Amino acid sequence: MKKILFIGGTGVISSACTPAAMAAGFEVTLLNRGHTERQIPSGVEILQADYHDPEDVAEQLAGRYFDSVVNWIAFTPDQITRDIQQFSGRVGQYIFISSASAYQTPPETLPVTEETPLENPFWEYSRNKIACETELTHAGKVQEFPYTIVRPSHTYDRTLMPFRGGTTCLDRLLKGQEVIVHGDGSSLWVLTHHQDFAKGFTGLLCEDQAIGNIYHITSNELLTWDQIMWSLAGAAGVEPKIVHIPSEVIQRYDPDWGASLMGDKSHSMIFDNTKIKQLVPDFEAVIPFRQGAREIVSYYLEDEERLKARIDPELNRTIDQILNDYHQIW
Repeated sequence: MKKILFIGGTGVISSACTPAAMAAGFEVTLLNRGHTERQIPSGVEILQADYHDPEDVAEQLAGRYFDSVVNWIAFTPDQITRDIQQFSGRVGQYIFISSASAYQTPPETLPVTEETPLENPFWEYSRNKIACETELTHAGKVQEFPYTIVRPSHTYDRTLMPFRGGTTCLDRLLKGQEVIVHGDGSSLWVLTHHQDFAKGFTGLLCEDQAIGNIYHITSNELLTWDQIMWSLAGAAGVEPKIVHIPSEVIQRYDPDWGASLMGDKSHSMIFDNTKIKQLVPDFEAVIPFRQGAREIVSYYLEDEERLKARIDPELNRTIDQILNDYHQIW
């Protein structure tokens, strides 16, 4: 039985990939701190360690070999360098989870393919992912390190709202308050359910043809941001009071929020999934966001404390300030 190590393995995306890998017949080990609200399937081996403590990780992995190692929580090139040192000669395949936000932003041509250049002048998160990829591809050339790079786009589960600030947007919808949609709400976006992502991803594990290659795995459902907001509101049984605010204006009030918009969500993105389908012919994203929206809303409405706990008061104040200034000006 092939042995798989997930560094992380209980996050939004990886929580669907863990049971999918087990169902495909892999022996799965998770290395993480052991703190999660998501259920871990029975039969999974747990190694408890803090990934940010190299000595702790080395102690837990001493003498271990894995057919595939997947790092779900690497964000900076120094972490990739450390992994290369840690797993060199001890892994058949190392999979780095990058980000589709690393692609040229805004893209010169659509649809985006794996050959689209990597360039994001707006968002440090994306530039760090690009630097990670550079470090890894260099190790592949110089050291024959067996890497695969996967670039998810906006992938969600029932816990992840499509808008910033945890449950802030949902709470505002339920209270009949105005909500912000960036730009004019018409740019196209792709949301991928984590169970759909897992179908494509599992086909890459321990796959020799994937070594030295890069794949994105996304849905092909195209939605405008207004449609996304309407889907969420519809699942909550309310009508949204949408106010369109330019991303550049949002950035002046909240640089981090603005960077995530300017560096990712402000621009229409359409993905060509031909490459992953060539290697994993059965991959097909079939869960529409209208279903995903119902899952998200149900998850939070079934537990009022869960909803309240994830409201971001600071973001709420920022939204109110933006809307107040907007209405005074316009």
